[in-house]
Amino acid sequence: MKWLVLLAFALILTSLGSALFYLVRDKGRSAHVVRALTWRISLSVALFLLILLAHYLGWIEPTGLPLR
Repeated sequence: MKWLVLLAFALILTSLGSALFYLVRDKGRSAHVVRALTWRISLSVALFLLILLAHYLGWIEPTGLPLR
């Protein structure tokens, strides 16, 4: 599960970098920036839903913060 979350974060950062690249190169005039940011949002929502599903199915458990 940890590797899947790390892979999702890597894909999200790659998409964000791609959007920045196209924003600088095309000055935001093409649809590349919108497409890259749409992918980033979709991946972020999918990761959030995956974490919720994993918690519901018992694949991961919350540890909480230590009490002082």
